[in-house]
Amino acid sequence: MEKKTIWDLQRPSVEEYRRQSKRPIAVVLDNIRSLNNVGSVFRTCDALGVSKLCLCGITAVPPSPEIHKTALGAEDSVDWKQYDTTLDALAELRREGYTICTLEQVKESTPLNQFRAERGKRYAIVVGHEVNGVDPEVVNQSDVWLEIPQEGTKHSLNVSVSLGIALWQVYSSML
Repeated sequence: MEKKTIWDLQRPSVEEYRRQSKRPIAVVLDNIRSLNNVGSVFRTCDALGVSKLCLCGITAVPPSPEIHKTALGAEDSVDWKQYDTTLDALAELRREGYTICTLEQVKESTPLNQFRAERGKRYAIVVGHEVNGVDPEVVNQSDVWLEIPQEGTKHSLNVSVSLGIALWQVYSSML
């Protein structure tokens, strides 16, 4: 089997991609400390046509060699904005009609495999700090709590991996 070439994939240029319509999905990074995780999130947002990426609190912003290392240029194609606090980002998203979905292990969480996004609605997926998770104030401001079912001995996945899984679930249920 022959692998596809970059030309076979027919990807748009950065300029073409920025003009394309995007999915009604926003991603919110609540105090993510690893620049490699931030870069990975940029790349995932590019791949799945996320409409906006909110970088909150201590989350690093481009330009950054460490972000670029994993984003591979997606920091130039994804629409992003920096916020002093995650609550500021949520307030703006709520005004824009987004349903706030926080990926966090709480007693009221919905297993991710049971969540279905409704067509025509906007969704914001919030992920949190690699050690502390999503800030409790942010959790309390959410409309939906999502949890990835797991079977191993560890209680969580890497934040960029978790976001990729959750984002795929929301994205694919909109197809």
